[in-house]
Amino acid sequence: MFTLTVCPLWFESDIYGNFADAAARGFKALEVLNWIGLDLNRIRSEVDRTGVEISAISCRSTDPAKQKMIANQHGIVNADSHAAFLDAIKETIAAAKIVGTKNIVVLTGNEVVGLSRQEQHTNIVKALHAAAPLVEEAGMTIMLEPLNILVNHKGYFLTTTEESVEIIQEVGSPNVLVLYDIYHQQITEGNIINNIRNNISSIGHIHVGDVPGRKQPGTGEINYRNVFKAIRDVGFEGYVVFECRLTEDVDLVSPKMWALLEDE
Repeated sequence: MFTLTVCPLWFESDIYGNFADAAARGFKALEVLNWIGLDLNRIRSEVDRTGVEISAISCRSTDPAKQKMIANQHGIVNADSHAAFLDAIKETIAAAKIVGTKNIVVLTGNEVVGLSRQEQHTNIVKALHAAAPLVEEAGMTIMLEPLNILVNHKGYFLTTTEESVEIIQEVGSPNVLVLYDIYHQQITEGNIINNIRNNISSIGHIHVGDVPGRKQPGTGEINYRNVFKAIRDVGFEGYVVFECRLTEDVDLVSPKMWALLEDE
């Protein structure tokens, strides 16, 4: 069974208080993507105290120059970013070890004008292939995320499930998988349940948000009761993360989210 996970956007406390907030609503994990500037040892203390795990952190660097190279305005679609990317992966692995997570979210960067799509695709594969031994040795997994360009991330390179899976297969490591964000993929291509069923062996992490608006399930067009049933039926045992904002108080929303797991 997968683990329902919340994000800090649900709570009014600081990041350190979010762990107790999540535990109080029955959640066993919290997604803390941006770890830069946090007291990681204090984070780990909250993990140990509350029993609420960190589901994933993002690949980042404390070096501003390296972070600029791997940010979406440049990214691993460019071959000249790969040294900075590998250094950032090493930094992020070290941070992940402290806080106790095994999942690292990676983005591709925006599409480069004047560089063929195939060359950019190949650059992504090369970067991930170079990083794979690092996460394999650490017992961690890279989660590569496609995003939508119609609403939120204009210019981003990787958008479709098909190309994301192609990249994962070309890298050829069990420790490099796809982060399937249901909100983004509903906007980009729809066909959510079939894409999950057909590609579950390449999916390691799932984000949740309704369309339109990226609010909690039940506020838009996606039938999340059916989606969650499909995720359960394919045997997914990773994290399913509510990466969305709320339209109601968290104590009203949380029971509704747990109810989505119930069979009618």
